[in-house]
Amino acid sequence: MPAERTIFRPDSRFHPRDSQPEGEFPSHDPATLPASTPPISPNWPAIAAPRPAPIARFLRLIPTARAPIRADRTAVGMLPIRAARYCDAITSACAYGWWGFAPMDLSFYWDGETVFWSCAEFPDWMALDDAAQFPHFSAQFDAMAPPEAVGCAPPFLTRLPEPGTIQLWTGLIARTAPDWSLNIRAPVNLPPQPGISLFEGMLEADIWAGPLFANLRLTRTHHPIRLTTDLPLIQLQPTPRHAYADVTLDDLVVTDTPTADDWDAYHRDIVAPNADPSRHPGRYAVMARKRRKCPALAPNLG
Repeated sequence: MPAERTIFRPDSRFHPRDSQPEGEFPSHDPATLPASTPPISPNWPAIAAPRPAPIARFLRLIPTARAPIRADRTAVGMLPIRAARYCDAITSACAYGWWGFAPMDLSFYWDGETVFWSCAEFPDWMALDDAAQFPHFSAQFDAMAPPEAVGCAPPFLTRLPEPGTIQLWTGLIARTAPDWSLNIRAPVNLPPQPGISLFEGMLEADIWAGPLFANLRLTRTHHPIRLTTDLPLIQLQPTPRHAYADVTLDDLVVTDTPTADDWDAYHRDIVAPNADPSRHPGRYAVMARKRRKCPALAPNLG
């Protein structure tokens, strides 16, 4: 596989996103910014600094598999218009990460004991007794793999010990920058695909170079369950490892006594706006968007 990222053209069902070649990131050096650009705040997180390599790199081993794309702020257009326009908390959550897809359209059928599957090339139901390969992939894998990896193609589907649970390979291998992980979860604020529930997991892909898969729980019996490449199957959220470390998660305080600063902030954000008959909706969304566009303004947005 080539080491560099390949730029894929998003299809017409999603908004196109601009992409940058691997290793090229917007400069935050004040000397390279236009004269009209405000200086970058010294408090801006270090993770925004230029990087010699991407946060995440996806190796597509199944050539026909759909490539990951940037998640959009409208949940594939399924958000209510009021949420899309005024609730930055919801739209930011929707856009956090990349969407991953099943590598082909397929269907499952669970009778309560055995899981069956089918696809366009093999329309008859096949029992998933242990594991199944993606059609014709084993030979493709052996043709491109080094000698020591020949015969070691990842399975496409694997039956897990728990009833009605399946591991589905996306056709990808994910690699992340040091100390970065991928939170693998159901797409944010998208209705779940009928008959399927996803397990969520944190993959430390800086130390693991195995297949990127999704663990599915089938929730409907005696009825076909269809997966389509038209909709994202998973959302991959880049997460710095320190964000879920014990030292971070143990660092919280709960108090029953608000401070004077807390009351001032409450008055500013809740009391005063609601007492203003001419207020415009979406004040929080406006502040959040301004901070995204110019982090230097953050101290003055409150």
